[in-house]
Amino acid sequence: MMDNSDAAGASTRRRRATSAAGRGACLQPMNGRSAAVCQSTVTADINRDNGLKKRDHSLETTRSKTKREKKKRRNDVGEGLSCHKTQESLLSSASGYNNYRGILNWCVVMLVLSNARLFLENLLRYGILVDPIQVVSLFLKDPYSWPAACLVIVCNVFILVALYTERQLSKGSFSELVGFLVHCINMAIMLTFPAAVVLLVPSMTPVGGAFALGTYTILFLKLYSYKDVNMWCRELSTVKAKKLARSLSCPSAQHFNGGDRKVCYPGNLTIRDMYYFVFAPTLCYELNFPRSPKIRMSFLLRRLFEMLFFIQMLVGLTQQWMIPIIQSSMKPLEDMDLSRMTERLLRLAVPNHLLWLMFFYWFFHSSLNFSAELLRFGDRQFYNDWWNSETVTYFWQNWNIPVHKWCLRHFYKPLLRRGFSKIVSQSAVFFLSAFFHEYLVSVPLRMFRLWAFMGMMAQLPLAWFVSRFLRGNYGNAAVWMSLIIGQPFAVLMYVHDYYVLHYRLEAD
Repeated sequence: MMDNSDAAGASTRRRRATSAAGRGACLQPMNGRSAAVCQSTVTADINRDNGLKKRDHSLETTRSKTKREKKKRRNDVGEGLSCHKTQESLLSSASGYNNYRGILNWCVVMLVLSNARLFLENLLRYGILVDPIQVVSLFLKDPYSWPAACLVIVCNVFILVALYTERQLSKGSFSELVGFLVHCINMAIMLTFPAAVVLLVPSMTPVGGAFALGTYTILFLKLYSYKDVNMWCRELSTVKAKKLARSLSCPSAQHFNGGDRKVCYPGNLTIRDMYYFVFAPTLCYELNFPRSPKIRMSFLLRRLFEMLFFIQMLVGLTQQWMIPIIQSSMKPLEDMDLSRMTERLLRLAVPNHLLWLMFFYWFFHSSLNFSAELLRFGDRQFYNDWWNSETVTYFWQNWNIPVHKWCLRHFYKPLLRRGFSKIVSQSAVFFLSAFFHEYLVSVPLRMFRLWAFMGMMAQLPLAWFVSRFLRGNYGNAAVWMSLIIGQPFAVLMYVHDYYVLHYRLEAD
């Protein structure tokens, strides 16, 4: 039996055949009236045919739509029965998946639990070793003699000498050669005088000496930058005014925005400007530092709380956790027992690295942000994402931004301008850093073993090896390994040498 659509199609074909026959009859010769009737009949047939075509097209469209719906229903049924599709595993790099927050939380929980076990084991074995009074003895041997504090006060002399020299240079009272010699003598004494005091004064403790020398080292780098920037301003003042207006260090009146007070050379040579730079959390001098609009008290109090909290944590964990491990490591080091030395090194690596991370947060985030907020210092980029370092070079460029900016501005680029290659300039930067690391460790301990110097210079071949043979996560793991293992190794070497040099001789 035919369905309705087939019957409708047959009827349509019959009507079309009849209409065609009628139109054929109208083509025969006839009179005027018959022609008019025939013409109207033909027009009606044509209109009827167009209507039939439209209806046929609608029927075809309906039938094709019905077929598509049936096919779609069959596909939907097939997809409903299917449970597989082309896809990558989540832990494959090709999957593009990067949300590992749960794994990170798991690592943190495991780290906390493992360290809690070590802390409990330490308490059961040694008892409570934290003694806040003992911290005072790290800075003072004699309560009536404060050599480290006296050294810090004396550093004001070097600050005023640098300011006086720059004032004389700005007025033309000193020639450039005389000013350069005065600056060189002033900064040379800054490095040798405190070192001589630390070495010769018996009441100076190692921690107090390290604090004093650290202060003088920071001041040395600041005054070097102060000398260079003022020299650049004098050089710019001798050229045309349009060239002076292009200087970022010496802005002209065209750079004044909305009444903001800008300083031009030599208007910056004041005691107020000098001491602002001395206390600002930067090593690179500018005539006009970026300033924040106001002091945020809530931010300031948070940073102050972090400073107080983390300094207590650093002292407590050092006394409770690190010192017992270091003391138990002396015997294996004396006997040169390699297996036990390795075991002590790995035991020391965890607390040492944890304390280093806490020190980084305490100094570079809490302390520097506190001083910056107090002085309304605008540039707060004291560190970058060094924890993502895939090369050793990237780590040293990003973990201490103030030092990196100083080295780049006042040491690395001047060497390049003088014609030195990049390799030689980078090696010179590492050599300078190695010198100051050794200076800040060996002089307070009153012994010269060059462990810190060699550790810094070893970064050059390590940086070449990591950048050449390791990429991505492997390079990042190599950087972390160098941080976790390298530091406790240097600590053990210095502590062992200090113990042999002082306590062993006293016992003998």
